[in-house]
Amino acid sequence: MRINLKQCVWIGVLTMGIGITGGAVRVAASPAQEQHDQDYSKNKNYQRGMREGRDDNAHNRDYYKKRNFKKDEDKKDYETGYQAGHQGNTPDHR
Repeated sequence: MRINLKQCVWIGVLTMGIGITGGAVRVAASPAQEQHDQDYSKNKNYQRGMREGRDDNAHNRDYYKKRNFKKDEDKKDYETGYQAGHQGNTPDHR
């Protein structure tokens, strides 16, 4: 069996291309994960959720008060704080 030099070169080029593309995709995906880590130290909805979550945990209640929010982001912040407070987690300010 004869090895064709052109085939070896193409296989090498394709292998390097796949490796470089995979590395670039991994690097591009990294900053998106960091966006989930927010600084909640001054977020009023998170802080209110944390307080109410701790209070409900202390009184063995689940969602004592129902809250309505105009923005989905506000609701998400409140829910994150509530879950952290209800589970007894301390806030992680980064």
